[in-house]
Amino acid sequence: MEAIIMLVLMFAIVYFLLIRPQQKRQKQIREMHSNLQKGDNVITIGGLHGTIDAIDEDKIVLLVHDSRKLTYDRSAVREVINQN
Repeated sequence: MEAIIMLVLMFAIVYFLLIRPQQKRQKQIREMHSNLQKGDNVITIGGLHGTIDAIDEDKIVLLVHDSRKLTYDRSAVREVINQN
């Protein structure tokens, strides 16, 4: 009986310390990617700063220094700096 209680307690600790925070973070990232708009200033996972010039279902075109345009997967965006 004590072994079952300890097993359940260990699972609860692992769930609340590891699994649940990771699920919340993944949900935030999915929401951020779905809310991307043209004109948003973003940073990619590689550290590139740019402004979204065009966007479609799974790709974005970033406008960077000297009016250069680079195409990235939508999932490559790490964070939005400011939304217009």
